[in-house]
Amino acid sequence: METQNLLAGPPPTHLPDTPEAREALEAGAAASDVAARFPAFSAAWAALADEYFAQGHAVTSYAFARTGYHRGLDQLRRAGWKGHGPIPWDHEPNRGFLRCLHALARAALAIGEKDEAERCAQFLKDSSPAAAAELNGT
Repeated sequence: METQNLLAGPPPTHLPDTPEAREALEAGAAASDVAARFPAFSAAWAALADEYFAQGHAVTSYAFARTGYHRGLDQLRRAGWKGHGPIPWDHEPNRGFLRCLHALARAALAIGEKDEAERCAQFLKDSSPAAAAELNGT
């Protein structure tokens, strides 16, 4: 009789790569241009969120992070994600979504949305402890 591990969680979700968008961003294209051309590419939204947060524009950063977060959720669902389970940081295409989740938590805290900041930070830790450690510098 074959047994099944009932304690195992869902398998890791791996988002598909978007080579043209990734390569444009890596080559130094403006994140705004990449986001306009590839609106589903969360890494461009994460770059915009980081850029505007660094300039002291927390509300704009929040908006960019939320856009990339929702685009990433759509892609995760299409990839079979059921609302929980690992989203590995070591899979490069997942990083845009995870960076948006981190940026959303950071910007939410900056604008006084403490509950959302905590929810997003916990979601990041639950999805990828490695991403949480990397992005939080711990």
